[in-house]
Amino acid sequence: MKLAVVGGGSTYTPELIDGFARMRDILPIEELWLVDTDPDRLRLVGGMSERMFRAAGHTGRIVPTSDLVAGVSDADAVLIQLRVGGQAARHGDETFPHECGCIGQETTGPGGFAKALRTVPVVLRVAETVRAHAKPDAWIVDFTNPVGIVTRALLQEGHRAVGLCNVAIGFQRRFANLLGVDHTAITLGHVGLNHLTWERAAFVTDANGTHDALPALIDTHLGELAEEIELPASLITMLGNVPSYYLRYYYAHDEVLREQLGSPTRAEAVQEVERALLELYADPSVDTKPDALAKRGGAFYSEAAVDLIASLRSDRRDTQVVNLRNNGSLPFLPDDHVIEVPAIVGASGVEALPIDPLPDDIRGLISHVAGYERLALDAAVHGGRERVVRAMMAHPLVGQYDRAEKLTDLLIAGNRDHLAWAQ
Repeated sequence: MKLAVVGGGSTYTPELIDGFARMRDILPIEELWLVDTDPDRLRLVGGMSERMFRAAGHTGRIVPTSDLVAGVSDADAVLIQLRVGGQAARHGDETFPHECGCIGQETTGPGGFAKALRTVPVVLRVAETVRAHAKPDAWIVDFTNPVGIVTRALLQEGHRAVGLCNVAIGFQRRFANLLGVDHTAITLGHVGLNHLTWERAAFVTDANGTHDALPALIDTHLGELAEEIELPASLITMLGNVPSYYLRYYYAHDEVLREQLGSPTRAEAVQEVERALLELYADPSVDTKPDALAKRGGAFYSEAAVDLIASLRSDRRDTQVVNLRNNGSLPFLPDDHVIEVPAIVGASGVEALPIDPLPDDIRGLISHVAGYERLALDAAVHGGRERVVRAMMAHPLVGQYDRAEKLTDLLIAGNRDHLAWAQ
């Protein structure tokens, strides 16, 4: 099969390569095309990827290219991992909201909205090229944040797309480690929107059948779970579930803001990590995934991507957590909204598993953020300051009209080069 990675010059890419090499039995790649607009990164990451494949005994061909059409032509699947504006734009996302007393973050709040506005038009142009030149049944796998909004943009335009995040697979691995079982024995009761999710169950299958191990996990490992997500143990006990780390931006907003105001941004830290990684990638003697790559983020990204693409191509019909159309799964949301839940994955697509009713507090927060996401996508597709203000005000981490107006003006001023309607 031919697989294309758009944004293949990312320092993340060797994480993917490592997974592709280790799991080649379930994903037999003959050609892997790395597509990127940065020739220097493409050269370094492409060379590193080639050495990793050869060192692992993988016979697949790696082709770095800046030609999107060539990269996706006749592809069986296309993985999109773009960062429009690079780490410089991310630094802006993580700082401009501070002027209005809001958290700065690249996937949620005002910063996440800025990223959506920059990203959606670019991803849609890429997807049109995929539609025109890839195989007719090719899948687009979106790993580009904000995944929920970007995936809905793709589905809204009729693309054969599914969104992917590594939060769920990270919890699966952590729970398995705490329970002393193989991660394949665990199925999560994961529910919500991308970067707004809760683990409501951890179903373990063994010789005695299937049982929910989450209550016991909370009882015996409460302190470790609380430390992992950086939220109070009493909150986990009250909820009876484990919220993802991203819920910290909602449940502990003011504490997070104080931390951010006294610390360098994540973008600044990542820039340092990336410089070190690119130096390693330039070394012709380095042919395995560097330990330093763990500092870049994206843990288990390669496993999630390989599992998803393999199941879409080979009809394994296993259960994975993905971003897909709601289609009644959460009855309080429109059918065309994108949710993040466990689904059966096969050649015909993805189908959400049944979801137990949600408590009022979780349902209310999901509904609130979903309303913002719909307005945010409308602004990303159609542009216009008024649309941006309306979406900004709808976000639960903003909420006030005067604040939304000021944040909108800051957002536009910092992203004018990426917003065609604002130039």
